[in-house]
Amino acid sequence: MQPEKSVRELRNIGPKTEQALNQMGIHTVADLLLFFPRTYERYESPIFIRETRYRDRAAVFGVIETTPVTRRVKKLEITETTIRDEEGSRIRAAWFHMPFLTKTLRPGTGYVFRGPITGSGPMRRLTQPKLYKKEIYAEMQKTLHPVYSLPKGISEKLFTDALREAVLSDAFPEDTLSEALRNDYGLVPIREALIGIHFPESEEVFQKARKRLVFEEFYRFLYKVRELKATVQMKTNAFRITKRKEVDELVQRLPFELTGAQKRVLSEIRENLAGASIMNRLIQGDVGSGKTILCFLAMYETALNGYESILMAPTEVLAKQHYENFIKLNETYDLGLRIRLLTGSMTAAEKKAVYQEISTHAADLIVGTHAVIQRKPEYEDLALVITDEQHRFGVRQRELLKEKGRDPHMIVLSATPLAMILYGDMDISVIDELPKNRLPIKTAVVDIEYRPKAYRFLEKQIREGHQAYVICPLIEAGEGSDGENVADYVEKLKTVLPPGITVSGLNGRMKAEEKEAVMEAFGRNEIRVLVSTTVIEVGIDVANATVMMVENAERFGLAQLHQLRGRVGRGKDQSYCILIDTTSSDESRKRLNILGSSTDGFFIASEDLKLRGPGDFFGVEQSGDIAFRLADIYKDSRILKMAVDAIDRTKPGSGAEFVPVL
Repeated sequence: MQPEKSVRELRNIGPKTEQALNQMGIHTVADLLLFFPRTYERYESPIFIRETRYRDRAAVFGVIETTPVTRRVKKLEITETTIRDEEGSRIRAAWFHMPFLTKTLRPGTGYVFRGPITGSGPMRRLTQPKLYKKEIYAEMQKTLHPVYSLPKGISEKLFTDALREAVLSDAFPEDTLSEALRNDYGLVPIREALIGIHFPESEEVFQKARKRLVFEEFYRFLYKVRELKATVQMKTNAFRITKRKEVDELVQRLPFELTGAQKRVLSEIRENLAGASIMNRLIQGDVGSGKTILCFLAMYETALNGYESILMAPTEVLAKQHYENFIKLNETYDLGLRIRLLTGSMTAAEKKAVYQEISTHAADLIVGTHAVIQRKPEYEDLALVITDEQHRFGVRQRELLKEKGRDPHMIVLSATPLAMILYGDMDISVIDELPKNRLPIKTAVVDIEYRPKAYRFLEKQIREGHQAYVICPLIEAGEGSDGENVADYVEKLKTVLPPGITVSGLNGRMKAEEKEAVMEAFGRNEIRVLVSTTVIEVGIDVANATVMMVENAERFGLAQLHQLRGRVGRGKDQSYCILIDTTSSDESRKRLNILGSSTDGFFIASEDLKLRGPGDFFGVEQSGDIAFRLADIYKDSRILKMAVDAIDRTKPGSGAEFVPVL
């Protein structure tokens, strides 16, 4: 079977299933094979009951000691029994709405019980554990079980059967990496990689498969980006933006003094704008380092020279916040700028009016989302394009931005230190200094017993007029991993916090308009506590939020936690970050304490890479519009550096040996 054949040609794929697969972006057999697992179920070694206090999931070999009994608590049917391990320790096991277990579970029978540990002290229990015969569980420990994000109507069995048929049909896409390149970097062929990622027979097979696929994602991305850069690097500056005294005067009038790093980077930008070649610059700055004001100053100078500029943000909420801040600066200092907002949710009439202003150059600064690169806006004199959090946009989107003008200047903003590797051929500016008036965020690393105090602290902050974020690693229960999830946590907080405190949830699976509505409501202080996945890592800026509480903090990378912590501390009030470590292990506490003792994003990212390395693949599902399906620039830093090395040897367009089939 050819990889470009429709998935409909696979057995048991009818019209409804085909439609559901199409909505997932799966149209061909190749698409199916390139739809990777979200995570993997791993079967840990059984431990003694006394060791379970430090784990949020455990496998315990024990014997059923008492006949299971079912009792009803309100609408819940709870079946409970006691199990005893080989040391004589005991723990309760409980199942919900499974009364038939009273007839099937016999005292004296031994099983491996696997499930989450809830409660503490005498109330500790295994909740909803799965049962395995000891010898069967021993075999399962050797395997990895893929978990896919599947919509309703597509069962795991149907999806896996379709994948198996595609593999047996040998319907693999063409290998895009040359044999020489694979040999140099120890990469398996695409056929072996795709089989290993979907049907890993062992940890070693899986690691080899993932290394190959991650390398290819990085390599293709870097190749396209550097190919794009090569076409603009030496192009003549068609927009010579001369320095204007009005910009210097505005800098003097601001209610705060720019840091030394900000002054240095602003000087670099202005030199580029006035230079002989077009600017292609990455501005790397830690969370809260003051990148946005530099963008405004660059856009202001562009407007003073008679040209247009764009600032593109990753979400509508952030675009609106930038727009409102720019409007405030414009009005406060009477700058006479014509600033317009362009987002996807605007009405057709509103968009048409902005399109008209853009095409006739009746707008100087355009702030928006992806709407600024769609077909309709026709720019008269687009001289400067700024993309916020560029690592969340694809290369093609960047090309579309460039096409909107005659080779405009480009600024890429990122709070990600490793962006300097991804965009290594760009001119790089680093803002390595935080504003002087910014209060450091107080960070505490605590265990699960601190939760009641944390809830009281949340309530206290909210009663003082502030807001809070709570981050959970999962969207809902039953995602192949245990840990706090957004859906249940919202309900939990509604019960532990007073009725007048509004609590709402946010996650990456929500429709764009739903996410925007929730974030806007939080921005208006209509939602006091926002429970979310890491989707809020970028895309929302609420100065009134003073608390960031992260559940299962041990599951996140330090660099990602630092990004999340940067969502608070944006106003004048003292802010706090509470990291709840559910393991209480020395290793976990040592790692999280790095975040508790430092606010330096560069140092934190460096320590994160040293401690986690590229092998920790199964932490948190990536959220948001990440450009990569599998790759993670932190976890896979070593593979990223291999891809950078390969690209350095390739030299796009040179006809060198290592040129991919793209």
